Amino acid sequence: MSNGCVYLVGAGPGDPGLMTVRGRDLLRRADAVVYDNLAARRLLDEAPPQAEMIYVGKQASAHTLRQEEINELLVRLGREGRQVVRLKGGDPFVFGRGGEEALALVEAGVRFEIVPGITAGVAAPAYAGIPVTHRGVTSSIALITGHETPDKDESDLDYAALANWPGTLVFYMGVKNLPKIAASLMEHGMDPATPAALVRWGTTARQETVTGTLSDITEVAARAGIKPPSLIVVGHVVALRQSISWFEGRPLFGKRIVVTRARLQASRVARQLEDLGAEVIELPAIRIEPPADTAPLDAAAADVSSCDWVIFTSANGVDAFFDALQRAGLDSRALGGVRICVIGPGTAERLGRFGLKPDAQPQSYKSADISRTLAGIEDLGGKKILCPRADIAPKDLIVDLQSLGADVTDLAAYRTVGETPEPELLDELFAGGGPDWITFTSSSTVTNFVNAVGLDRLRGSDASLASIGPTTSATMRGLGLEVDVEAAAHTIPGLVDAILEAQPPREQ
Repeated sequence: MSNGCVYLVGAGPGDPGLMTVRGRDLLRRADAVVYDNLAARRLLDEAPPQAEMIYVGKQASAHTLRQEEINELLVRLGREGRQVVRLKGGDPFVFGRGGEEALALVEAGVRFEIVPGITAGVAAPAYAGIPVTHRGVTSSIALITGHETPDKDESDLDYAALANWPGTLVFYMGVKNLPKIAASLMEHGMDPATPAALVRWGTTARQETVTGTLSDITEVAARAGIKPPSLIVVGHVVALRQSISWFEGRPLFGKRIVVTRARLQASRVARQLEDLGAEVIELPAIRIEPPADTAPLDAAAADVSSCDWVIFTSANGVDAFFDALQRAGLDSRALGGVRICVIGPGTAERLGRFGLKPDAQPQSYKSADISRTLAGIEDLGGKKILCPRADIAPKDLIVDLQSLGADVTDLAAYRTVGETPEPELLDELFAGGGPDWITFTSSSTVTNFVNAVGLDRLRGSDASLASIGPTTSATMRGLGLEVDVEAAAHTIPGLVDAILEAQPPREQ
């Protein structure tokens, strides 16, 4: 047996936050990821950049690979000695055909492990405010496949038993067969007034829930245009949704919001937006890389004790400088006699991770205000100031400081490199009017995103544009874009607040 192993991992029902810690850990060290149509695509970002990504998604009318071919693929990858994550929507063993894949691996002598996932049959009703069990209502649940070949003469399901089931019925993949399911349950004695619900795209920002009774749920679903992927829930627990519904009432629920920050920085804003109900699409317009030559930064870090001030204009600059300090064999104590200025609270927060507080911070978050702030503290004539910044940072700050007599060392601490999203992702994103919001957190995100998307397509979309502050807004307007909202506080929380304030009141 080779050293390869195939991990059959449940990705959960859609919300990437519902994946298990074990599954996420395995993704982070996978050599290959074989994923299906229902696995949250954002989970793929957890895999190493060099991991091979293989899509084998299956939908009702289109199979990328047949199940037998998927089995053969997993066997081959395992025999090659790879660490393979087979990422499956929901739980591998709940209508996920994980058992078939496991048996194929057993027969081939390939080592494997099972990592259970949260199944949609429990999670989607919960996000719709429907507890599948509830004291005093029901103490049992049945998980049932609703996907049966329509041309069969007889159903494999025992509708007589299901109609007399004392608990909740949850049908997977049953939307197309909903008329037959509802009619069969009533024909076998279930009360037509029994509450029923359909939950589409459960646990995601696209979630849609409709409710009715067994007698009218088919008509309700057709009127609402409910399509797969959806679950059918039948039972008296459905009535509890009226009181418990929580997910769909969040202030940004259903809004599709594009985050253009560098991938490593995007998680903070993405998390805040998702907590408010938004569907976040990460399309990084930039990535952060070390400077082509780190020697000047390393030399400046080693000699930082000779400086009077160090000015940080971004969290990236803080990280880059302390990396250089570490390479020089030093730590925060090297700044013991040096005063520090930061441009805003985000940069101050990053500085705090190294046990330091800033000595100065301008009230507004524009670099042009830094020189005025420092000049208000002391005469800058002859003062030695180090500025570790982005390679494309504007020179206004440096010119202002030098005009006040300061001896300024302006260093490229990191490079801002443009990212180009896959054309297919952009086509999908802007189909049908595009996203609801696009957020910009720097001038470079604006410029690179416009270059990738195209100005005409961006202007022609229905997307509202949100800016983190005046400098970013000026870049947007300079390119002919309208700024729909600008953060009052030029921070990530301020940007989120600006979007929230622009939302119309939700209907009760």
